[in-house]
Amino acid sequence: MEERYLTVTALTKYIKYKFDHDHHLDEVLLEGEISNFKHNSRGHFYFTLKDEGAQISAMMFSSAASKVKFEPKDGMKVFLKGNVTVYEAAGTYQINVKEMKSDGIGDLYLAYEKLKKELASEGFFNEEHKKPIPRFPKTIGVITSPTGAAIKDIINTIGRRYPLCNILLYPAIVQGEDAKNDIVKQIKSANKDKLCDVLIVGRGGGSIEDLWAFNERIVAQAIYDSRIPIISAVGHEVDFTIADFVADKRAATPTAAAELATPDLNTLRQNVNYYIDALTKRINFIFNERKMLLGNIDRRLENNNPLNTLKHKNEMLGAYTQNLNVKINRILLEKKHLYDLYKSKLDSLNPLAIMDKGYSINSIDGEIITDVKKAKVGQRLQTQMKNGSLISEIIEVKENGK
Repeated sequence: MEERYLTVTALTKYIKYKFDHDHHLDEVLLEGEISNFKHNSRGHFYFTLKDEGAQISAMMFSSAASKVKFEPKDGMKVFLKGNVTVYEAAGTYQINVKEMKSDGIGDLYLAYEKLKKELASEGFFNEEHKKPIPRFPKTIGVITSPTGAAIKDIINTIGRRYPLCNILLYPAIVQGEDAKNDIVKQIKSANKDKLCDVLIVGRGGGSIEDLWAFNERIVAQAIYDSRIPIISAVGHEVDFTIADFVADKRAATPTAAAELATPDLNTLRQNVNYYIDALTKRINFIFNERKMLLGNIDRRLENNNPLNTLKHKNEMLGAYTQNLNVKINRILLEKKHLYDLYKSKLDSLNPLAIMDKGYSINSIDGEIITDVKKAKVGQRLQTQMKNGSLISEIIEVKENGK
C-alpha cells in the first residue's frame, strides 16, 4: 500500500477543522495565572495563561479588552471565557478570550482603582480645576432619582436652612446600566439651561454595584466639563466614588450636600444682628466724633469771625484814637507853652521892641555903629527908628569922659 504524505498546511487545516467543530471548545472556561502580558497600541491583549502543569497562549481583541474593568498584570490570577482556535501560520493553538475576570480582589474594585489612577494622571482631581461654591445661591439644581430618599432629604434640609432658595430637580436614573447616560444627560441639560447656581449630583447609599454609575468615565468627564459648580452626594460617609474626586465639593450624604450648598438662615440672622449692632455703634461713634469736631470748628469760626474781628479792631481803634487825642492835646499844650515862652523871650530881645521905648540904631554905610570911635566928622549917619529912619551928617564926635 502506497504511503500518502500530508503537507504541514493540510495537517494544520485538519486540526483547525477539528477544533472549530468541537462544541466543547466553543466556550471554554479557564482559570490560571497571567504571564508575559502585552497591551499593544491597537488595544489588543496578548499573554500566556498557565498553571503548575501547563500553559496556553491567549489573545483578546480590543472590542472585548475594552470591557475589562481592571488592569491585567503578570502574576494575576484570572478567570477566562473564550473559544480555542488554531493559529495556522505558527501551528499553535490558543484561546480567543471573550471575557476576563480577576480572582481575589473584585472586578469592580479593580476597575475603580484603574479609572481613578487614569483620571488622576490626567488632572481630573487637581485643585486648580475646582470651582467655588456660591455662598448665597438663588437656585440649586438636583440630579437624582425623583422618588428616592435623597431628594426628600435635600428638599427638607434646604427648606429648613435657606427657604429663600429655589430647588430645580433634574430627574435621573441613578442605578443600573442606563444610569450613567442619564446622569450625563441631566448634567449637560442643567448647563444648557443656565438656571442653577450650583448642582447636587448623587443618591443614597448602596453597594459598589449600586453606586457604579458614579464610577464611570463619562460621568466623571461630564462633572469635569460642567460650568456650574457640582457637589457630589453619593452614598454614605464611608463610600467614595470617582464622582466625589472630580466634583468641586464632596459631601458624605445628600443631607450634607444640601448643607454645603446653602447658608443657615438662623446663622445669617445672628450675623445680620451682629453687623447691625456693630454698624450702629460705629455710626454713633463717628457721629459723636464729627459732632465734637463740628463744635470745635464752630468755636474756631466764631473766634475768627470777621465781624467779631472788625468789632474788636474798632474797639481797639477807638481806644487808640482817644489815647492819640489825649497825647495830641498834651503835645499841643506843651508846644503852645513853649511858643509863648519863646515868644516872650524873642519879644524881649526884639530890637523893634526897644525902639518902642525911644531907642534907635545908627549905621554908617550899612554898618551898625556901636563905638563912637568908628565914626568920623562929616560922615553920613543913618538912624533907624521904629517908624522910619533919619539921615544926618556927623559934625562932632565925643567920647565919654573927654
